[in-house]
Amino acid sequence: NISDIGCIASSSQGLLVADIQGNIHLLDSDFEPERSWIAHENGHVTHIVEKRGILITLIEEVGVRYPILKIWDLEHKDKGTGDPVLLRSSKIQHGTRPHPVSTIALSSGLSHLAIGLADGTVLFMRGLDQYIFNSSNTQLNHLPKPKMIHEASSDSITGLGFREPFVSDDPSTNHLYLFIVTLSQILSYQVTGKGTGQPPMVVDDLGAETACATMNQKATDMILAREEAIYLANTEGRGPSYALDGPKTSILTHKGYLVIVSPPFVPSVTSASATVRRFVASGKTGNVPGGSAGVGPANIGDISKVVVFDVENKYIAYSNTFRETVKNVFSCWGRLFVLTNESTLYQLSEASMASKLDILYSKNNYALAISMAKSQGLDEASVADIYRRYGDQFYNAGDHEGAMDQYLRTIGSLQPSYVIRKYLDAQRIQCLVDYLQELHAQGLANSDHTTLLLNAYTKMKDVDRLDAFIKGDAQKGVSSDSNELPFDLETVIRVCRQAGYFDHAVYLAKKYERHDDYLRIQIEDAGNYRDALEYLRKLGPAASESNLTRYGRVLLEKLPEQTTQLFIDICTGSGFVSGTLDEKEDLDPAKVPASAGAAGSGGGPSYLSYLAYNRNSAAISASGDAASTTPSAQKEAGSSKRQEDVPSMAFDPSHKKRASTARASIYSASRGSSPPPGQGKSQQRQLPFVRKPSPRAYFVHFVDHPEHFIRFLEEVALSRWGQKVDLKTGTSEKKVVDAPDAEQLPFTDAEADKQDRSAVWNTLIELYLTLSNKPSDVDKSKKAEVAKAMKTKALHVLKSSFEFDSTHALLVCSTQQFTEGLILLWERLRMYEDILRFWMDKEKALEGSNEGVKGDQPSSEVLRYLNRYGESNPHLYPLVLRFLTSTPILLQRHTTELTAILEHIEEEKIMPPIGVVQVLSRNGVASVGLVKQWLMRRIGESKSDIESDRRLIDSYRSETAAKLKDIAELSDPDVPKVFHVTQCAAGDGPLELPAVHFMCKHSYHQRCLGEHETECPICATQHGVIRQLRRDNERIAQQHDIFLADVEENGFSAIATAFNRGIMNVARVENGLPA
Repeated sequence: NISDIGCIASSSQGLLVADIQGNIHLLDSDFEPERSWIAHENGHVTHIVEKRGILITLIEEVGVRYPILKIWDLEHKDKGTGDPVLLRSSKIQHGTRPHPVSTIALSSGLSHLAIGLADGTVLFMRGLDQYIFNSSNTQLNHLPKPKMIHEASSDSITGLGFREPFVSDDPSTNHLYLFIVTLSQILSYQVTGKGTGQPPMVVDDLGAETACATMNQKATDMILAREEAIYLANTEGRGPSYALDGPKTSILTHKGYLVIVSPPFVPSVTSASATVRRFVASGKTGNVPGGSAGVGPANIGDISKVVVFDVENKYIAYSNTFRETVKNVFSCWGRLFVLTNESTLYQLSEASMASKLDILYSKNNYALAISMAKSQGLDEASVADIYRRYGDQFYNAGDHEGAMDQYLRTIGSLQPSYVIRKYLDAQRIQCLVDYLQELHAQGLANSDHTTLLLNAYTKMKDVDRLDAFIKGDAQKGVSSDSNELPFDLETVIRVCRQAGYFDHAVYLAKKYERHDDYLRIQIEDAGNYRDALEYLRKLGPAASESNLTRYGRVLLEKLPEQTTQLFIDICTGSGFVSGTLDEKEDLDPAKVPASAGAAGSGGGPSYLSYLAYNRNSAAISASGDAASTTPSAQKEAGSSKRQEDVPSMAFDPSHKKRASTARASIYSASRGSSPPPGQGKSQQRQLPFVRKPSPRAYFVHFVDHPEHFIRFLEEVALSRWGQKVDLKTGTSEKKVVDAPDAEQLPFTDAEADKQDRSAVWNTLIELYLTLSNKPSDVDKSKKAEVAKAMKTKALHVLKSSFEFDSTHALLVCSTQQFTEGLILLWERLRMYEDILRFWMDKEKALEGSNEGVKGDQPSSEVLRYLNRYGESNPHLYPLVLRFLTSTPILLQRHTTELTAILEHIEEEKIMPPIGVVQVLSRNGVASVGLVKQWLMRRIGESKSDIESDRRLIDSYRSETAAKLKDIAELSDPDVPKVFHVTQCAAGDGPLELPAVHFMCKHSYHQRCLGEHETECPICATQHGVIRQLRRDNERIAQQHDIFLADVEENGFSAIATAFNRGIMNVARVENGLPA
């Protein structure tokens, strides 16, 4: 029976229902009794509260003055009865005039219990959990003594609630408080923490009726339901309030909602509630008929109203009228139920989130939809979709700024292109800028967004915002822990260049060590060549080397002197600022790769050899593409990086500082200095050698600047190798510098250094001779003075021991018609024939021009050089002989010299007479009378030689005939051989018998010979030598490569020698067998 229900409360075990007979029933989700037990036989339960399976009941017994407190364990059963275990049971005694209990409150930890009485008294039990679970004392009345913490003579206690501790910046939120609500005020009592035990403090002078005060779902605020409104209060005072007019019977919290029950009332069409007006309009009647008969409002019975209010989102989620009087509203199993006096139970089901949102969308109530989505914990994408719909509503209504406020909240979930396309119109550019700025602030912008934002700035000509975006965000990115910029650096630099904001592009490039971009802007765009040059100098040798390869020609064109000096400093390792850019201008040193210009395996002989490279090199003119960008080392890897390069690797400024300082010190040490006393060469070698850049890499830049080129090469030669041409003294010098020995360098470095020296001096020779013949606008005297100085330098270099390519120098001297250099080089190369032919060609050229030259004619030079080199080079005489007899003029001029030449040829046997005659008779210049005496003398000498040769032949023939005769006699056994020898050939006195005679006419005592010796000892040695020679010649005859090499070198004499040695003879036959 509905009238038997005393109180209803939800629990962790199910729904608890206490009747007026003292029974408690535990119902399941189907409202079927799961368990029932008698709480008290002679009383009824007035209040129920359950936490963590512990049930606390307050019972009023007939005839007992004080209420009885019982504590049950719902999770355990009594073994005898099967009912929940009764843990404690005791009377709550208070004063001499007892009053009924109006409300109770239990803390979530079961540690504190508060009981409110109708007379305004509040009893407080501290440490309840310790008494309940104390296993040492199991007496039922073992409970803490109640303490009266509040007493009021006029106001009844209508509500109690514990404000649970929660994490917050306010230290007071870590303590437990008890809210006390009376009819006229609300108080707070500190339960834990410093200040415990003090009287309750008045929070607000607002009270509430019984059952109209409850804690919110989070147990942080007390909710008061008054007729005029709903109020929230905390320990600091009154909080927000909500205007919900009308009388309230009770309130209940369900999830995040507040359920408000109104008392029975008569509905009216003039009611402020639309729910009531709709009920009247429907024609329905309440459960209690009106007192007057007939029709009309008087016949409409009383109705009840239930309102479900979302406190956090401040809207009414549900409002309805009930024709029956609402007896109780309770929440259990996550559902809300309404019980009426007519024994009707209603379940109120919450609509799905999607349905709620659809309803709000249909009403364009996006603000509430957003609030609801956040309170329900929807994901960011879902909330962002609501913001998008909200923004679309503003946009369609023409409120573009309001729409942008909503679109800004979709960043991170909504594709930026969805919003950007809506604001590409020029009239909406301000909103677009706001959106793009927020994209960058959240680190979600890409390069296209950065480009669009910067273009918007430039179109608006908003330099201040551009400064704030670039410099402010740059500072923010540097100060952040991630070291990440909120924009794409390369894109910002490129767009600033395109828009003409060079100062901003330079600022970023310099700030973030984009050295290539900085130099490109300063040189190609802004034309700040001096700043670019100073920046290069501060970067250090390595970075300057790589960048000058690109911009060297442009800088030489604009600042020739300063650029030349920078080239010199790079190649010599001197003149750079010590330390790092970070120390000078808050810049870190660059990590750029060393130039590969010096790594070539074959060094070109001069700068003209680099002209092909010049046409295709990376030398950039000042009119380059302003929109081009340089990929970083740091983008590098390195990347660079960049950086970048840098990449990418996060850099350590301190590490960079140390590295740059060490690099500067090494270059300083390599420049050389005088060692302190007592320091030997071996100690100097302990310093590490750093290979300086090759000067050959920069030759291409000086093509149009020969004067500066000469200065560059001379300074490099002097600083690196101590080589110098002193024009004052007219000599070449080699000073001592602190350079490594050849054995100290690796082979590749030593070879490259040698190639560098050769290229430098080859180019200097060419420049000296080119400038000496270069036309200029200066006066003739000064031009002649410069030409003389240049030629003098070139001649001194050619006379020096410097390493240059003689072949290249010959080519240059020939091209520039530098006679002194040509003669000097030919002499050095021992090309004496070329010297003579040079002067011979000079003579022929003079004769062809029909100019009479007095003084030293070229023919005289021919004779002079013949006298100088003819002694060691006899092949020059036939050449000069042919030259002097080539024209009548030469023959007439040098008749005496011709006679002397013929005499020398005769004395040294340089040419046979027939050869001389052939040379002289090749043309009609020389007559027979000119050489008559010489020929007669040569003929006479030839006759004498022929006569002596004939006599020698006759003697050879007679000797040969005698030898043949002896051989024949020895070979004929019939011819007797007479021995007339009287002395022993071994020198052992007169020959005595027994004696041994050999056919070679040598005789010996028999005792002087060996036992088995059958050959003449004297002739055997000679024959052995001959046989060995034959064997050697036969072996050599098989080595054809040696013979051919000898023929190639010595010609006919090698063949004659081969015949003489028998190498060319046919095989001999000895004893019937081939030898």
